[in-house]
Amino acid sequence: MLKTRSWVKKRVKVTWTGKFKVAQSFKKHLLSNKSKKAKWRNKYGLVLSWVEKNKIKAQLPFA
Repeated sequence: MLKTRSWVKKRVKVTWTGKFKVAQSFKKHLLSNKSKKAKWRNKYGLVLSWVEKNKIKAQLPFA
């Protein structure tokens, strides 16, 4: 029986086109020291590369 990894389910979102998005780092605290441009770049998260996509796909069998 295939099981979904709980940590992946909580941290990775699947887009409509089948890509995987994760939260971008460096945007939780100490934001007053960062420029507006740096905060804007981190706004929408990070799309994973095809290498990481294969690893995540194995851990999310029903996505």
